[in-house]
Amino acid sequence: MNSNANIAQTSSIAASIASNAARLSEALNNHMRNSFQPDSRKALRKFHPAEVSELTGISMSNLRTRHQEGDFPDVETDSRGRRLYTAQEIDQIRHVMAKTGRNGETYLPGRRENDALQVISIVNFKGGSSKTTSAVHLAQRYALRGYRVLAIDMDPQASLTTMFGYRPEIEFAESGTVYDALKYEDPVPLSQVIRKTYFHNLDLAPAGLLLSEYETETAYALQHKIDPPFTQRLAIALDEVEADYDLVIIDCPPQLGFTTMTALLASTGLLITVVPSMLDVASMAQFLEMAGETVQTLEEAAGPIDWNFLKFLIARYEPTDVPQSQMAGFLRSILLDQVLTTPMLKSTAISDAGMTQQTIYELDPSQVVKKTLTRILESVNGVADEFEKTIQQAWGRETD
Repeated sequence: MNSNANIAQTSSIAASIASNAARLSEALNNHMRNSFQPDSRKALRKFHPAEVSELTGISMSNLRTRHQEGDFPDVETDSRGRRLYTAQEIDQIRHVMAKTGRNGETYLPGRRENDALQVISIVNFKGGSSKTTSAVHLAQRYALRGYRVLAIDMDPQASLTTMFGYRPEIEFAESGTVYDALKYEDPVPLSQVIRKTYFHNLDLAPAGLLLSEYETETAYALQHKIDPPFTQRLAIALDEVEADYDLVIIDCPPQLGFTTMTALLASTGLLITVVPSMLDVASMAQFLEMAGETVQTLEEAAGPIDWNFLKFLIARYEPTDVPQSQMAGFLRSILLDQVLTTPMLKSTAISDAGMTQQTIYELDPSQVVKKTLTRILESVNGVADEFEKTIQQAWGRETD
């Protein structure tokens, strides 16, 4: 009798979970539709002259003069006559400056002849460490700065994919994700799963729950010596599209499994996010220890793994929080210049934007308190610009 009761209770719990999942899915669908109407897909806003000046390095006066002289394309103006620029128009202006401006090559910061594709994995062992937030903001910032960027979502939870306006559990339930290019049976070229996004210069290789199958399949493949091994699968997939991009930004899952290691072994550099609290730092130390041991084992089997750089980003930082400030100082004293000088601040602007799957670059400045937006933009842009110097140095270029 008790056994039957337990079975009934288990069945009831399972039904309750399924019911909750269905209700949440429907509610999220409605939320997404309301957020992005009248378009079924997200669209990027237009940018003001001051933003164009900051992104390109062209002074406001030069921007006006070049328009008056007819060098730059005509753009839309608002009711006050102020110019508004699409990301594509900003890119056109950048290419004009590259041909006609002083030190023209500085306006095109991406790869040049003999420069290798930079593949950057953003990792942490613990959830809630701003991995996805950092990945999406860096990817968008670099696209706006003129780099050709591919964002790869390697987390089956697919938060990065969701930020680009997709519903992974619906749109990629059976196919269409990076898993299709990594799987051991009948993989497809990576180009077949890459999606153009509403951000000019930024493409996405999405994720979905099916990507979780990669862990068990890799264990089986190792046991049966199926080639190519997990250590090479993403690198091989990237070879097909490497000429199309300057940067690849990978959002890794928050654990050190085969999926994360596949990303790390295809990477030229790592960015590890860490929240400056004792628990998070302890978790990161555990991650580093495990990663070090795993990489050492792989190197013994397959030769040295050579990353151009390893950097740490202090994330969700609150300057007025004394314990956080102390922990940030502790990290800098131990890890020295491996820690980026600029932290990623904790901000209500990022949290509020995330409610509608937006980043601070997608928010119209008029929708946010100016002081709040200025503060977080200085932080996020500062992180991206500092890390950009690391990327440029990996290409052998001098930076200021």
